[in-house]
Formats: sequence, C-alpha cells, structure tokens
Amino acid sequence: MQIKFNAIVGAAVILMAGSAYAQDMVVKIGHVGPTSGSIAHLGKDNENGARMAIDELNAKGVTIGGKKIKFELLAEDDAGDPKQGTAAAQKLADAKANGVIGHLNSGTTIPASKIYSDAGIPQISPSATNPKYTRQGYKTAFRVVADDVHLGGTLGKYAVKQLKGKSIAVIDDRTAYGQGVADEFEKGVKSAGGKAVGREFTNDKATDFTAILTSLKAKKPDIIFFGGMDAVAGPMLRQMKQLGIKAKFMGGDGICTGELPKLAAGTMGDGQVVCAEAGGVEGEAKKGMDDFRAKFKTKFNTDVQLYAPYVYDAVNVMVAAMVKAGSADPAKYLPVLAKTDGYKGVTGTIGFDSKGDIKNGALTLYTYKGDKREQIAVVR
Repeated sequence: MQIKFNAIVGAAVILMAGSAYAQDMVVKIGHVGPTSGSIAHLGKDNENGARMAIDELNAKGVTIGGKKIKFELLAEDDAGDPKQGTAAAQKLADAKANGVIGHLNSGTTIPASKIYSDAGIPQISPSATNPKYTRQGYKTAFRVVADDVHLGGTLGKYAVKQLKGKSIAVIDDRTAYGQGVADEFEKGVKSAGGKAVGREFTNDKATDFTAILTSLKAKKPDIIFFGGMDAVAGPMLRQMKQLGIKAKFMGGDGICTGELPKLAAGTMGDGQVVCAEAGGVEGEAKKGMDDFRAKFKTKFNTDVQLYAPYVYDAVNVMVAAMVKAGSADPAKYLPVLAKTDGYKGVTGTIGFDSKGDIKNGALTLYTYKGDKREQIAVVR
C-alpha cells in the first residue's frame, strides 16, 4: 500500500513540475556589442539598455501564447571586430536564441547578419547605420535608427548651408561605418554646392594623426569631418589644437557621445563640434526619453552614453511581436515583427519598411558647450 501511495505522489510531483515548467517558459534574447576594446564604454551602454528592458519585462510577468515567460539575456562581446562578431553570432545561433539585438558597429553587424539569416533568427541593430546591412535581402535584418545615407547626407548639407563651410576636409577610419558615413557626407556637401578640399584616412585603433592633419592644414579647411568613433575623434581633436587648426569638427553618431569631451581632454571649444545622433525625440515624446535616462542612471549609476535607449526599444519591439504572434518561435513572430508600425518607444515611433529600415527616421544634431552635449535640432 505504501509503495503504491509513493508511486502516486511521485507521479503527481512529476506532473506538477511539468506543469510549472510549461507555465514558465524561457525565451533567450541575445545581445552583441563591443564590451572590450577602445569603445567598450559604448558596448556596455548598449548591453545595459538590453539588461534594463529584460529586467523590466521579467518584473512585469509577460505571457506569450498563454505561457508565463522568463526572459534570459545572452550577452556576447564582439570587441568591434568582424571576425569576433561572426563567432559571437554563431554562438547565439547554436544556443538557439529566440532573437538578437545587435551588433553596435556596421562592420560587425553586416557579416553577422548572414549567420542570423541562415539560422532564421530575427536581428535588430540599435546602431548600425551602413545602408548595406538592410540591402542584402535578409528578411531577418532590422534597425531602429536612420542609415548613413540620411545621416551623412544631412550633415553634409548642414555643413554648407548652416555652417557656411567653404573649404571642407574629410577623414575616415576605413571601417564599414566610418567610410560609409564619410562617403555620404561628401555627397551631401557636393549636392548642397559645397567643396571637399581633401580626403584622408586612418584606422579605428590609431592615435597619431600628425601626418594627415598637417597635410589638411595646408588646405586651410574651415570644417573637418571625421567618419569614425569617439575613441579616435578625441585624440584627433587634441592634435588639431596642438597644430593650431581652428576648423569646426563634424562627425556622425559614432563621435556624438557623452564621453567625447573627456577623450578630447579639454581641447574642444564651445560650439566647435557638430555631430548627429541617428534618432531623436521632440515635444511630448521628450519626457519619455528624459524619464528613461533618469531610470537608467538610478539603475546603473552612470549616464546614458548613446544607444542604450535604442537597444531598450529594440528588445521591447521584438517582445511585442512575440506577444502579438502568440509565439517566441522566430519563424512565427518574424512576419509580425516585419509589420511593426506605430510602436511608441522612448526613442520615438517605430515602424519598419520593406527592407527592415525604420520608417521616417529622425536625426538629432548636437554641439558641445562647457563639456556638455547640447541639442541643436531634430530633423527628418
């Protein structure tokens, strides 16, 4: 009798355990960014944006298809290196991640996108702006920021029309992002009737720019545009000051960070730097962004650097598609994700076009005064 009773109890425990497991399904969301190397501060900022979204979703108790979900963040470091980026992507594909947010750099996002496409895993980049990313025909590729055609072109026109640049020099770091945004900037300058007087290049790990800056100084530029990241832009600004180059300094979202004044070590003049962030909110939407920044500071004891709000929105857009589809299976929620339109995020309203690009993407133009980033305008 005792044996029979124990068998019944054991079976009941197994059934209850099975039922509990069914009610608490794990959904794995991957995040990839450079959390080591020269732009680790930006990679960590992105990862924190993902972590904040995941923690909030778990606190809310999201259900998908009637099952309670526990979200798990699979965080990978690509060090901003394409080879390491594809290795991280393969690792997430092997782990059967339900979706991936990343990568940060275009140079890692583009090669990784093929791996996610082959595995059928939806990928939303919060920051890769090279147009090629969404023009490869992969149905799994999305982004929540405007691309370089928009960003570089807008900055090029602004340099000529608003800053009245007569003699504009261009430098890029030869990465997919840096070269891409510099090319589009140059096209924007020419379309606005401006003139590019010199084009130089460096690399994303360089620290000495004396030769290229000396070459450009002879051409007396009134604006120097740099396609690259803040870790290179900071030392470049220091060396411009040492060489007595008083030109305005422009760049895309890669230099438009809270860390730039520190990296430039006090050499930036008020209003000298003009940059653009791929995204932006204005009017009533500004309160949501301000609230996000305050919550982020409380949670991580650090200010938002750049892309954390876009990562946060990307996670939430992905999960909203899962909820609407009633499934976290990539094959089932991907078509719903592709039809995202009118999603109200902290970075503005999100919808995707047929390529996976954000519709009507905004840009925010900034300058720096007293080492603080100051908004100039939001443009579309």
